[in-house]
Amino acid sequence: MKRFLALSTAMGLVAGPALADVNLLSWGGAYGNSHLEAYAKPFTAETGINVVMSDADNPATPIKAQVEAGNVSVDVASVEYADAVRLCDEGALEMIDPAILLPAEDGTAAADDFIDGAVTECFVATDVYSMVLAFNETAFPEAKPATPADFFDLEAFPGKRTMRKGAKFNLELALMADGVPAAEVYDVLSTPEGVDRAFAKLDTVKSEVIWWEAGAQPPQLLADGEVSMAYAFNGRIFNAAQADGQPFEIIWDAQIYEMEGWVVPKGAPNLEQAMEFVAWTTAPAPQARAAEFISYGPPRRSAAAMVGNIEGTEEPMGPNLPTFDANMAGALASDLDFWVDRDAELIERFNSWLAS
Repeated sequence: MKRFLALSTAMGLVAGPALADVNLLSWGGAYGNSHLEAYAKPFTAETGINVVMSDADNPATPIKAQVEAGNVSVDVASVEYADAVRLCDEGALEMIDPAILLPAEDGTAAADDFIDGAVTECFVATDVYSMVLAFNETAFPEAKPATPADFFDLEAFPGKRTMRKGAKFNLELALMADGVPAAEVYDVLSTPEGVDRAFAKLDTVKSEVIWWEAGAQPPQLLADGEVSMAYAFNGRIFNAAQADGQPFEIIWDAQIYEMEGWVVPKGAPNLEQAMEFVAWTTAPAPQARAAEFISYGPPRRSAAAMVGNIEGTEEPMGPNLPTFDANMAGALASDLDFWVDRDAELIERFNSWLAS
């Protein structure tokens, strides 16, 4: 099990009778802060239910371990879409009744307000994020990289790269860099020849890659000059550029987008409060508010129009979201079914390749 970071943030914001806590497991960093400011604090203020936050590099890992051990301490966790489906199939999650979800402000039912796939039997989406290419502008004062092919071109754009340690996202990126159109990526990757092709492309940069596991690592590596280009969560890169003034630029071409959201582990100690938290925080207004703290798009249609400026600025957040129209050109939707079916097999292949 990955190291579990116990960042305990008990927020007793209101006085009154003691109520059971909601133990929330998030990802930390700027993303965790969006959960704190847009969800946890206002939820506590309105309901009197205390929220205790903890972080993990990937919350799906400790959730699975806790359920298997029969010692569950987490009530709600933020996980990636494919992990939610896998954990649900394994019986590790509580079912979430869609009837608890709140309607849009105009009365539109939640089922009609969420984008397709955003609500499953064990999962309610909170945001649409993406994996994007990014670079430090100081590393390329003249010609700038602009495509996935440029990421793999060590001669024209020298310097080390950083990529997430795993098969998912990297195999798709490698194929797009090798000339496969986004619409054909999963057809190609579904064949042995396509998998071989993706790994062959990764071979061309393998010696120059620093592999990351925590989302905070890529912007730090870029800032320290240890790498010139990164493949990372768009929100982490955005936050480093916006809040910390780092000279980072995102390449939206070939972004791979996916949803992330809440799950409730099987045996959650405070089940009633957990479901109340899920329902309250996935209403349109909190989702729109969360998008003002980090550049992840809300999965509710009515929430998209409610997103305002970047927190603390007069600059609109919209153009920085993965779901912004101009950013969707050349984008690839992560194929949930593909990764549910092939995840274990391709992780094994990736680990063997990495060790060779």
